[in-house]
Amino acid sequence: MRLRSGQRQKNRPEQEELAFSAESRSDAPKAIEQGTETLVAKPRTESLAGTERLREEVCELENCKQALQRVKTNKGSPGVDGMSVDQLPAYRKQHELEIGEQLRNGAYQPQPVRRVEIQKPDGSGMRKLGIFCVLDRFVQQAVLQVLQKRWDPTFSEHSHGFRPGRSAKQAVHQAQQYIAAGHNWVADLDIEKFFDRVNHDRLLAAVAKRVADKRMLELIRAFLCRLGPATFCIGVSLQRYRKSGIKGSL
Repeated sequence: MRLRSGQRQKNRPEQEELAFSAESRSDAPKAIEQGTETLVAKPRTESLAGTERLREEVCELENCKQALQRVKTNKGSPGVDGMSVDQLPAYRKQHELEIGEQLRNGAYQPQPVRRVEIQKPDGSGMRKLGIFCVLDRFVQQAVLQVLQKRWDPTFSEHSHGFRPGRSAKQAVHQAQQYIAAGHNWVADLDIEKFFDRVNHDRLLAAVAKRVADKRMLELIRAFLCRLGPATFCIGVSLQRYRKSGIKGSL
C-alpha cells in the first residue's frame, strides 16, 4: 500500500486520532474466546440508522486491539509485500496516522492478493487461494468486528458457521436432536466454490441495504475487486439417516 504524507493537521481534534498506536496485548473478543453465545438466538431486524459512521467505529481503540490480536492468533503467510504477522505491530505503529487518515477519508486501497494453490484435504485436486497482505487482513478484521456485532443477532437461530461462540459441534448436537425427534431426512446443499464465484455486485447490493456509510461500502468493494468476479452453481444431495447412521443416499 502506498502511504501518503502522514503529518497531523494542527486543527484536527485530539479525539479524531486513530487508535492504531497502542500495540495490543489484550485477548481476543470474549464472545470468540469463551464461546458464551447461546445455542439459539432469535434473529432481530435491523435498520440503516446508526450505520453512517462505521469507519470511525473501525478505528476505535478497543476494536483495533482486538483486530490485531485476532490477526496475530490466525497467523498465516505473508502477502505480496512479504510482511509477516510478527512485523505488523511495529509497521502499524509507525504508520498509524497515514493508515487512519486513509481509512477515514476513503483513500485506503488494499494491495493485490498473492495467488497460491494448495492440495485439497481429500486429494481430489488443488484449491486456489488469494492471500491478502497482513495489513489488509488487519483492516478486514477490524471491519468484520464492527459489522458482526450488528449482524450476528439478525441471523437464523439454526445458523452455526463462521459465527462467534458457535461451532460445528453445536450443529451436530442440533442434528442429533432432530434425529431423536423422528426426522430422518437431511438435505445437504453445497454452493460450489462460493467465495470464488459469488456475484460481487449482488453481494454489495445486499450489504448496502444494511450499511449507510458509503465509505464503508467503497472499502468492501475495494477488497472484493482484488478477488475477481464469477458465477456459482449449487450441488444438492439428499440423505436418509437412522439413529445408527446413514441408510442410503440419493
